[in-house]
Amino acid sequence: MTMADNPLVHLYDFGQSAWVDDLRRGMITTGELKQLIEKDGVRGLTSNPAIFEKAIVGSADYDQQIRASGHKSVPEIYEDLVVKDIQDAADLFAPLYESSKGADGFVSLEVSPYLARDTEGSLKEAHHLWERVNRPNLMIKIPGTPEGLPAVQSLIAAGINVNVTLLFARSAYEAVVEAYLKGLEAHEGDLSGIASVASFFLSRIDSSVDDLLEKKIRTTSDPEIQGRLKALAGEVAIANAKLAYQHYKAVFESPRFQALAARGAKPQRLLWASTGTKNPIYRDVRYVEELVGMNTVNTMPPATLKACVDHCELRPSLDTGIEAAQLILDELAAVGISLDQVTDDLLADGLAKFTGPFDKLLASLKAKTEVVTAS
Repeated sequence: MTMADNPLVHLYDFGQSAWVDDLRRGMITTGELKQLIEKDGVRGLTSNPAIFEKAIVGSADYDQQIRASGHKSVPEIYEDLVVKDIQDAADLFAPLYESSKGADGFVSLEVSPYLARDTEGSLKEAHHLWERVNRPNLMIKIPGTPEGLPAVQSLIAAGINVNVTLLFARSAYEAVVEAYLKGLEAHEGDLSGIASVASFFLSRIDSSVDDLLEKKIRTTSDPEIQGRLKALAGEVAIANAKLAYQHYKAVFESPRFQALAARGAKPQRLLWASTGTKNPIYRDVRYVEELVGMNTVNTMPPATLKACVDHCELRPSLDTGIEAAQLILDELAAVGISLDQVTDDLLADGLAKFTGPFDKLLASLKAKTEVVTAS
């Protein structure tokens, strides 16, 4: 397939940047990441502890660096391994970062999952990682918890790029936007070097809501109610995202932001995360095709990225069906399912899913270090 035929490349024609949600040292050493950038139009990268756990433990790519680590602690070794991968990936994206004038070409690195409820701890580690990686196209990932928001505001004010992650509720997203604006307003001087994205999660919402719908379907024999419940399956996450985008547009077209834009400020783009389709009955690229819009990002796991290259059908879909989206969420409430409860539960579960792999990573790295250093 030529670049002219590649849907991922054409995604940018609609104002959306395709990022990849993956990072392994092999992607860098084999030239895979370079090809994704130069041939497939990938314009950024996200990572998380679960991704690094699979990468470090699942290959021999890191053995030489582990062997050279001497008597460092396991957390220190982990940071050394991750920082090198992030630096090398950031260097590959550097030409794009420069040519886009800092609009794209970012690589995200998350603070420790243990700090999701610790504002001061998140700030301290974010500053440490920012200085350690020492790349202008780094984004520090901070969970969008109530404790994370003051850290986001402070980091933006300090001129540090932030990827605010684990956003499920529109109310949480709105609070993130406010933290971003306050951070910009507190920063003295030119704002053109500061960038941020707000990572809004998708497939996990549909998975949770669909389970609740299925339980309700099993407990009623009324065909009309069953039909209403079935009609909502797989519809909620996209509706929720479309309404979040309407808030994005209202804020970043407002006089308040225009005053910041005059100082060089960039909008904080919405980034669609958790875009791999978990239910096999749904189209595998639905969280790409249904959310194509200006000034947004879609970070895709490798399988979704490949599927999109193969058969994505693109159209400017994000700004369509807004009234229908609101009706879907109204109907969800009418059938007795609280989206607020769903998103609250998903945030708690998401934090647990980050700490679990991190615990596993450190334990596995400890065992691997003992084997590698003994060989």
